[in-house]
Amino acid sequence: PVLQAVYDAGCRVFGENYTYEIIEKAPQLPQDIDWHFIGHLQSNKTKELLTAVPSLAVIETVDSEKLAKKLNEGVKQYRVNARPLGVMVQVNTSGEESKSGLEPGSASTELAAFIVKSCPNLIFRGFMTIGMPDYTSRPENFECLRKVRDEAAAAIGLDPAALELSMGMSGDFVNAVAMGSTNVRVGTGIFGKRNYPIPEDAIIAAAQEAMEAKNHHHPAATVAISAPTGATETDKSA
Repeated sequence: PVLQAVYDAGCRVFGENYTYEIIEKAPQLPQDIDWHFIGHLQSNKTKELLTAVPSLAVIETVDSEKLAKKLNEGVKQYRVNARPLGVMVQVNTSGEESKSGLEPGSASTELAAFIVKSCPNLIFRGFMTIGMPDYTSRPENFECLRKVRDEAAAAIGLDPAALELSMGMSGDFVNAVAMGSTNVRVGTGIFGKRNYPIPEDAIIAAAQEAMEAKNHHHPAATVAISAPTGATETDKSA
């Protein structure tokens, strides 16, 4: 009902952090919504996501050639009419080990170039960053992403103005827009913080995503899993 009210107010772009939630919510809402997936995506979840959410418009969190290849192949195999899928490269502009995303610089440019040149079923839309841990990013985080975009556009031969910048959340979107953001992810500012029991299968899915992220980015790191009575979201798009 809450999401429907936001839709009725005129919003047509919704974002989701977790595969199990977007798969549950998307079929219940009007099909002219453009869904953005903004959380860490396990490569083994691509088939389920592409099959269950025909109105998926963009995955903003591509951070490896492996995932790009999986999505490129999955679009052809599982997406209705093999409609091309928009993707963005996630960049870790704050340098925190807990964050997904590639380092600014050559790694981000190389992945963007790979998508443009080797993934015909994907549409490269631009770059995304989360920013600081309290989601009130300093200007340098936004400046960093803008620089990544400009450098990648020059290297690949694209117009930087044609590439999107997904940066800014509830606590910092005003500054982000002022610094060139084209996509802001405002959820808590609209819906408030979530605090309710999570189903067991959702906890397991979240734990699996956390472990895959650890193994991919920092194999030596420790992931501590506690059993919460509720969960508080970091942020969501709407």
